[in-house]
Amino acid sequence: MDLIPWILLAILLLEHLFFLPRLFSRAGQKAWHGYVPFLNYYTWLKVIGRPWYWIFLLIVPGINLMMLVIMQVELGISFGQRSTVDQWKSGAAAWVALPMLALGQSEYVGPRDWHNKKKSTGREWGESILWALVVASIVRTFLFEAFMIPTGSMEGSMLVGDYLYVSKTAYGPKVPQTPVSVPLIHNALPGSMIPSYTEWFSLPFYRLPGMKKVERYDAVVFNFPHGDTIIVDPQWAGHDYYGILRMEAIKRANGDIPAYVSDPGRYQGEARSLLERQFGIRPRPLDKTENYVKRCVALPGETLSAVDGTLNINGSPLEPPAGVQFEYRITFESPMEKRRAHQGLGLTNIDGTYNDRSLQVAWVLTEDERAQLESSGMAVSIERVDLSFRRGRLEMFPNAYLPEFNQWDPDNFGPITLPNRGMTIELNQRNLALYRRAISTYEGHTLEEADDKVFIDGVESTSYTFELDYYWMMGDNRHRSADSRMWGFVPETHIVGRASFVWFSKQNKEQHGESKIRWNRMFKSVK
Repeated sequence: MDLIPWILLAILLLEHLFFLPRLFSRAGQKAWHGYVPFLNYYTWLKVIGRPWYWIFLLIVPGINLMMLVIMQVELGISFGQRSTVDQWKSGAAAWVALPMLALGQSEYVGPRDWHNKKKSTGREWGESILWALVVASIVRTFLFEAFMIPTGSMEGSMLVGDYLYVSKTAYGPKVPQTPVSVPLIHNALPGSMIPSYTEWFSLPFYRLPGMKKVERYDAVVFNFPHGDTIIVDPQWAGHDYYGILRMEAIKRANGDIPAYVSDPGRYQGEARSLLERQFGIRPRPLDKTENYVKRCVALPGETLSAVDGTLNINGSPLEPPAGVQFEYRITFESPMEKRRAHQGLGLTNIDGTYNDRSLQVAWVLTEDERAQLESSGMAVSIERVDLSFRRGRLEMFPNAYLPEFNQWDPDNFGPITLPNRGMTIELNQRNLALYRRAISTYEGHTLEEADDKVFIDGVESTSYTFELDYYWMMGDNRHRSADSRMWGFVPETHIVGRASFVWFSKQNKEQHGESKIRWNRMFKSVK
């Protein structure tokens, strides 16, 4: 963490304690109020003639910085510094302006009387916009946020074009780690790749108390775990940088995975240089990574496995939620039967292919839809797609070339034990593959291997005890979802909120064949 912003903040707070008493005395207030934290800011508001409840805005990260600037400017105005230049000095150079004001000869003239002065149209609009931004930022940060479903990974329960109400209070809102940012903009200015934030001032991770813990099958919005690095291109910014890097590195090895595994540093270095030249690569802070929504299927401390698409928790089969979908190869006797089935099931373009002459299609169906199609007799055959062809391609977590992991595919994997706070593991080859990123990236330790020994933070270690809880997230559209099966665990630090209900829904023509508002999904709860 860069210490300079913290040093500057500490200096400013010390200046408040040292210089505010002098100004309070000249303003007719008790000088000793300036030495008492919070009381000093309450008295400051009295001096500048602003409402006492502004003090609550000073404890809201991001908003508090803006409020301090406003209060600094208002303080200068109250001591006669009312020119535009003086106001800019007060706001932009607080570390210099405050001592000069306190040590100078300016007399207290009182706050500008805005109540008896007609406000200009520009000022009325400015104040309205300012307070709207303040309120909206507080609500968005600590209460709820709107989130739109952009892909079909949750189709079956949440549709492309659904706008979700995401409750931040469910699991506890996170204090922004990059509070200095453009209000209401997540990570980049609209229509560009220009960051909407600055990392010049950052805060450590902290979560306020929530109403509940994450439960199985909650629809959870979270920061993308592999989003700490992005390709600086709108087409790739929200995708898995590490997955793209790995695929490009395998291309550098002419598609020979064993050759890539024999020297991953070389090929990844070549791939990274290529991506850097073509697009650029940029790190992103945790709270500015892309927001994903998936369903939590496994909790901290549980052991997860999958056999033919059926999930098992601690060795017992898990009953899937109603909206789970799989891809099927379906053969029809005639185009008419295919058309009737497509219409009868209410399928759209996102559910698979239709506008072709082949009698064999690939459709994504829920179990109820599959049973309905089977009972109708319209299909000659219905076979779930076999994903075993994806084995050994390093796309499956933990993206390691070991005999066990080479047999994993999206329908068959595990067992994997999800770490929970306080769980201790042996640092062997398997566990290092599974938990390396959790130890090094999510929990911030240096992990090194040398001479068949493991070193954590420079200390030889044979075991490791986790500091965080971890979750396993999967899309309901099981065969068309990039989720924990590709990038692994979701740490508790990445949890944003719970998807509660759909407040608006609009389907697009490209993915659903026509554009229209889905009135029947308005205010529908997310299950």
